Amino acid sequence: MADEQRASKRQKLNANVSENNDGKNLSSLHRPISPPPRRAPRGPKVVNSPFQLTSIRDLPPVMNVDTVSLKDILGDPLIAECWEFNYLHDIDFLMKAFDEDVRDLVKVHVVHGFWKREDQSRKNIEEQASKYQNVTLHTAYMPEMFGTHHSKMLVLFRHDSTAQIIIHTANMIAFDWTNMAQAVWKSPLLPTLPELHESSPDSRQIGSGSRFKADFINYLKAYDTRRKICKPLTEQISLYDFSEIRAALIASVPGKQGIETDSETAWGWAGLKSVLNSVPVQNDEPEIIVQVSSIATLGPSDKWLKQTLFKALEHSQGSTTKKPSFKVVFPTPDEIRRSLNGYSSGSAIHIRLQSTQQAKQLQYLKPLLCHWAGDGAQHTPAKADTISEAGRRRAAPHIKTYIRFADRSKTAIDWALVTSANLSKQAWGDGINGAGDVRICSYEIGVMVWPGLYGEKAKMVPTFKTDSPTVALGESAEAVVGVRMPYDLPLVPYGKDDAPWCATASYSEPDWLGRAYNA
Repeated sequence: MADEQRASKRQKLNANVSENNDGKNLSSLHRPISPPPRRAPRGPKVVNSPFQLTSIRDLPPVMNVDTVSLKDILGDPLIAECWEFNYLHDIDFLMKAFDEDVRDLVKVHVVHGFWKREDQSRKNIEEQASKYQNVTLHTAYMPEMFGTHHSKMLVLFRHDSTAQIIIHTANMIAFDWTNMAQAVWKSPLLPTLPELHESSPDSRQIGSGSRFKADFINYLKAYDTRRKICKPLTEQISLYDFSEIRAALIASVPGKQGIETDSETAWGWAGLKSVLNSVPVQNDEPEIIVQVSSIATLGPSDKWLKQTLFKALEHSQGSTTKKPSFKVVFPTPDEIRRSLNGYSSGSAIHIRLQSTQQAKQLQYLKPLLCHWAGDGAQHTPAKADTISEAGRRRAAPHIKTYIRFADRSKTAIDWALVTSANLSKQAWGDGINGAGDVRICSYEIGVMVWPGLYGEKAKMVPTFKTDSPTVALGESAEAVVGVRMPYDLPLVPYGKDDAPWCATASYSEPDWLGRAYNA
């Protein structure tokens, strides 16, 4: 009843308006009608870098924006099981990264490549692992004498029924996660598949989550050639949905593979070539920058470098694009001297320069070489240059990146790869032999991304000191995707008197900590 009475009451009119003036004195009814204001055009979707840099202990916070530490990755108390793949392992360091409340409950599997029982590295990790009832060691099948188990990866299973894959560049030792430049790719949290699941027709499209899953499982199966090592992991991870992953897996497994193989997954440079054949690129002035922490013995001529690896890197979807130029980023002794750890940083960075063959190799590499930091007194860029600083000059590089820039100004990226693979035949595979086979010695693993994974009109750009790209006013791209850069641009080429750092040489000039270096 009260509601009815309230509804029947008439609203009191303004004192200046009579009840029966029919609105003649309401000025608002006589104003011209304007259309509603137009909405501002929506800008492109902004996508943070798929790759992150690791935190550097001795750099200020401004240099560590959007970075990630091992504790960030493993410190979640929801982690129930961890498979850890690497070359070097410190089990104590690994275990400290887990949440202290669940550290003794997480099932930890460590996959290493020390197959010789007398190997001191094997003895060390066996001794460390013996202190933890929840740690199981697995020795990778190593058929090649000169191969290493060089892949760097974590596979995590969580109590919330999700899984996650982390592919990175750091050994599982404190040294690598403290003051060395490294990179990390983290998958989304992967849910379990529904019980009735059917693959879509495009499930094998390169760059799709389904194709990533197939290649990832094939990689794990390579460990089980002689004995069952990763079978439990393979069976478990196959139950998860990879559909949210936008990336291609590029990996290497030891052994020989036929170059005309019909196998689902190709390895090494052949696998790289296979992926790149599906990646569209811009037909501008491309340059591929190879940035590594080790350059192996490649031969006295540039045959393998140019006709095998570089030729694979040149591939793209279609055949009308211009051939890219190449640069190789590698630190000099001066940059190692001035790095946060001084000469100690150089223990993880390798090239040999002593033999006649290695001297010949340096001759053809020298025109390609560029500085890691490029800020030495003798290499001051011209004042007109605008330097985009990555914030990692003093953090010596253990990271490995391969990036194709679309243009001379390096404002657009065609594709980017973060991997454990250095510049070596052991990692990427030798040239094709007379039988049509490619021999690979080592396990390696990496992740490649490109703009097309985020939309037909997506754009990929370098970012500096942040994972988030800057979007220009009026940008017409569907999405702008960042790629976090570990080095400054523009690059500074080696000068006439510059040479790469060599860990097997001796240096009498003290580093910034006052120490000389004796190999």
